[in-house]
Amino acid sequence: MDGLLADLPADLWTVPYVGARHPGSPATAARPAAAHGANCQLYAYEVLRRFGRRVPPLRSAELWADRTATFPVPHPEPLDLLLFTPDGSAYGAHVGLWMAEDTILHLCREVGRPAVWSRADFAARARYRELVGIKRVRTAEREPGSPAPP
Repeated sequence: MDGLLADLPADLWTVPYVGARHPGSPATAARPAAAHGANCQLYAYEVLRRFGRRVPPLRSAELWADRTATFPVPHPEPLDLLLFTPDGSAYGAHVGLWMAEDTILHLCREVGRPAVWSRADFAARARYRELVGIKRVRTAEREPGSPAPP
């Protein structure tokens, strides 16, 4: 394992999937640490935070609609958010993070712990077969249409 995955702190490889622990939930408000469990969004946001990127506590449809903290892109780069559903709708979409070429880190009920899948792995499962789209977190260094920092 290399790149961003190798830089992922050990504690983020052991986060259990807990569907009730999502952005805005009472369980998350009472105990915010991802170590207590997370759903896919909460997990992705915690990974992003560890790499210095912040996303408000948005649920999937809110994340897809957001244009303040994130913006849509046609092709993923490391640490972009990917949303998957069975039907292409953003409501209830599963969220993963693009880490490297065809390498997506995510937390799902099926595995129960963080997993690394390819796009083909998602497409092979009915609940994740459609890519809703890709979102990039806005940073002070890079805005839409601006060149990549040197």
